[in-house]
Amino acid sequence: MDLKTVLTPDTVNLHLQGKTKEEIIDEMLDILVDAGKVTDKDAARECVLDRERKMSTGMKHGIAIPHGKTDTVSDLVACIGVSDNPIDFDSLDQEPCRIFIMTLSPVNKTGPHLQFLAEVSLLFKSAEKRQEILNTTDKSQVIKILTE
Repeated sequence: MDLKTVLTPDTVNLHLQGKTKEEIIDEMLDILVDAGKVTDKDAARECVLDRERKMSTGMKHGIAIPHGKTDTVSDLVACIGVSDNPIDFDSLDQEPCRIFIMTLSPVNKTGPHLQFLAEVSLLFKSAEKRQEILNTTDKSQVIKILTE
């Protein structure tokens, strides 16, 4: 999967303001709605929160990957956000998160969804890349860091 076709500068927010898991998820969904990628925010929100209730998508190293499967999208969509403040996201390592990558995909298409999650989780094993993302002020640079 080519992340450059999924992530664009209009699907990146470098200054998320939310203070809770729910507020961050809402802000991430707003990015996708504003970019024209999601038409039914409420349905998309419900599928992401339902996934969170089953098991938190807070990973390790300050990263969370909230995601869900919904009929409100016809193809995989994604966005990335960086929070100015650490957010408690019930992470595996109990550490707060600052980097968030949300993806939504159609209920009947499993391949791209799993491929995206695998690719993104590999990218963040690099402490250097994580720090570059936290330090950058350029949305295009975030995509470049993720795709190099």
